[in-house]
Amino acid sequence: QIDKYLYAMRLSDETLIDIMARFRREMKNGLSRDFNPTAAVKMLPTFVRSIPDGSEKGDFIALDLGGSYFRILRVKVSHEKKQTVQMESEIYNTPEDIMHGSGTRLFDHVAECLGDFMEKQQIKDKKLPVGFTFSFPCRQSKLDEGILITWTKRFKASGVEGADVVRLLNKAIKKRGDYDADIMAVVNDTVGTMMTCGFDDQRCEVGLIIGTGTNACYMEEMRHIDLVEGDEGRMCINTEWGAFGDDGSLEDIRTEFDREIDRGSLNPGKQLFEKMVSGLYMGELVRLILVKMAKEGLLFEGRITPELLTKGKFETKHVSAIEKSKEGLNKAKEILTRLGVEPSHEDCIAVQHVCTIVSFRSANLVASTLGAILNQLRDNKGVGRLRTTVGVDGSLYKMHPQYARRLHKTTRRLVPDSEVRFLLSESGSGKGAAMVTAVAYRLSEQHRLIDETLAEFKLTHEQLLQVKKRMRAEMEAGLKKKTHETAKVKMLPTFVRSTPDGTENGDFLALDLGGTNFRVLLVKIRSGKRRTVEMHNKIYAIPIEVMQGTGEELFDHIVTCISDFLDYMGIKGARLPLGFTFSFPCKQTSLDAGILLNWTKGFKATDCEGEDVVYLLREGIKRREEFDLDVVAVVNDTVGTMMTCAYEDPNCEIGLIVGTGSNACYMEEMRNIEMVDGEQGRMCVNTEWGAFGDNGCLDDIRTIYDKAVDDYSLNAGKQRYEKMISGMYLGEIVRNILIDFTKRGFLFRGQISETLKTRHIFETKFLSQIESAEMLGASLEDVSVRCVEEMGCCEAMAGESRSLKAGGRRTRGLVPVFGVHGGRLVGRRRLDVDLPHPLPIVSFHSFSRIMHQTVKDLAPNCDVTFLLSEDGSGKGAALITAVGCRLRDAEQ
Repeated sequence: QIDKYLYAMRLSDETLIDIMARFRREMKNGLSRDFNPTAAVKMLPTFVRSIPDGSEKGDFIALDLGGSYFRILRVKVSHEKKQTVQMESEIYNTPEDIMHGSGTRLFDHVAECLGDFMEKQQIKDKKLPVGFTFSFPCRQSKLDEGILITWTKRFKASGVEGADVVRLLNKAIKKRGDYDADIMAVVNDTVGTMMTCGFDDQRCEVGLIIGTGTNACYMEEMRHIDLVEGDEGRMCINTEWGAFGDDGSLEDIRTEFDREIDRGSLNPGKQLFEKMVSGLYMGELVRLILVKMAKEGLLFEGRITPELLTKGKFETKHVSAIEKSKEGLNKAKEILTRLGVEPSHEDCIAVQHVCTIVSFRSANLVASTLGAILNQLRDNKGVGRLRTTVGVDGSLYKMHPQYARRLHKTTRRLVPDSEVRFLLSESGSGKGAAMVTAVAYRLSEQHRLIDETLAEFKLTHEQLLQVKKRMRAEMEAGLKKKTHETAKVKMLPTFVRSTPDGTENGDFLALDLGGTNFRVLLVKIRSGKRRTVEMHNKIYAIPIEVMQGTGEELFDHIVTCISDFLDYMGIKGARLPLGFTFSFPCKQTSLDAGILLNWTKGFKATDCEGEDVVYLLREGIKRREEFDLDVVAVVNDTVGTMMTCAYEDPNCEIGLIVGTGSNACYMEEMRNIEMVDGEQGRMCVNTEWGAFGDNGCLDDIRTIYDKAVDDYSLNAGKQRYEKMISGMYLGEIVRNILIDFTKRGFLFRGQISETLKTRHIFETKFLSQIESAEMLGASLEDVSVRCVEEMGCCEAMAGESRSLKAGGRRTRGLVPVFGVHGGRLVGRRRLDVDLPHPLPIVSFHSFSRIMHQTVKDLAPNCDVTFLLSEDGSGKGAALITAVGCRLRDAEQ
């Protein structure tokens, strides 16, 4: 008869699965920026990004406000042999008149209790970190702020909704003036529960409260949280699921008794799910059912007493007592007798059955919403079977004799592909608040030490001006005959005396060697009204054993690749002019002769340094005896890059490479190049700025990580500047930082993996992929910003040098609005800087933006345009060859 009467409260698995799907939709709406404002389930970001990792230590205070009592704890986390937690706590009452009074009175009460506790603990003179468990819906934009959205659970203090509870508590503490506290974190009780259990079980990623109220939190992927910037890592989300159904989505399962409870509550129309399941309302739900059944003569022979009609007389603790398996019926008789209804044995059985149906419905509904969270976690991880732990707290879960078992059983039935461990929070959510604070304290300490370590990478404007001044001095030393031999920045003449003028015409071959890949190109240049450049190319790999074998093996490999390309294009019979982009430091004696000074970028082929690379190439072609080529020019990749862009924009007079290595070239006045005879015109100078600092002039800004990378490189002590800024080494710098931070316990729980110990395992391309991640991002961004600022600094120097030395001379396509007076730049000059493509480093988060801004700051009188080279330096080699052929023909 009762089953029939309470049929609407008996929910089938089909209904529960439907409710699970509805809640999943509500979660999605709450996480979405577009739908959150109108979503019933608010899915509030908590800014808790990490569970305890076992390395936390310190002395903390935790406040726990969320019900009719208020708890303060002192939590000491120590590391003698293993991590231990000592707790001392004190419970204070929160009288009804304070709960319903003004916000000022409420927080004065909290501050007074805290002062009393600190007095008893004799710690009033200390400023300990405080965690504040505040078990009401709050909107957060950071860990130490909580804007109360709405009061729940009988609280109604005025002037608090819409205010920051941390600020209100700080104000109350300051007003007292007898102690100080550092409130580092405000957390919901569900988050506190998850963190408490997370201390014991690091699989714990869900917190669940089923007590006076109900709520849950879980670790969500940042990429799904629209309300917080960033996609990397995870953050704890406080679902505030008590409000599930406030938009009408549960109307089909709400009963007349649920509606009556809601009408008589302090917050009608709100927290409808909570009113169906939580301890604050369960006893009252049962009382309303008993009253109606008695009125209809189904119970107590129709007797209704004033006690039975009194709201709050039948409490949730009575439900728990009546459902005990052995003494439950005796307890029912005792409780009902106190209500004056003189129950029969059958009445006691019926009341026990009503209690069972109401509490079972609660467990089933909680299992549905929890099931939705577990499915979300499983989908986030992309696994077939989820293994996770749910931390649980709350008086209903703990005190009701059957509740936990029913919840576990229904959950496992609804989500059979999840292996769930339920872990009871023994110490409540207060310890969790202390653990959140401990984690926050650990992270803030780590951030302080990390910032301290990385401060060396954050170069000031004054430091960059110093670098610029030193680069200027090094450039001048490289250009002068007297100091050229000892200069580290070699300022090598390239014998490229002109950029393209548009009359170039013909078919040209280009070779491009400068990394692990080698490119052969056929470039068809057509002049006239419609200038066109048509390119065909093929890429060949250079195995590491060839890069580091003999010179003969390397050049034989290059010639084999050329032979294959000529066959591929069907042009083996033609003797085409060839330009050779050779991206290593060379001392040129003419356009078609380049003496290799030293290998860089991982190349180590023997019998090449000190030799003319064009001669080595010609010898390789002779050994092959298959074809002949007219090698017209050997050029550096920076020169090739500049020429590629100069073909599109005649203003281009600087070439810049930001890739595996780094270098720059620019058009210098002949009168300043003492290594080459002649005063007239200009010549492109290859700075070879990678060696800047090889004489120690950058030692004051080199870090221990730069030194470590240099010490273990193939050419220790050389190319020091390049090792600070280029793509080949940035990943390795970061790897060394990660190892150091791990040794110091900041990362990876202090465990250095064998993989991380492997040199070059951390590639530069990884930096752009993870630069936004919170902890690593600090390291990566500082390293890449230093790199780009230094490059901007030297680029500014090249630009200013070019401007200063031009002495007001008008050149085609350049804006003649400056002059030199007393060694100072007057007016402005426009410079075009060509950047090669693709650029591994330019893909970095904000890399190019920072470089452009730094150039602007350090060379304010230069109007610089950065032009990306779409076709790389191979096309530039063909254009230099075309220009070389044009000039050679003109001479003949």
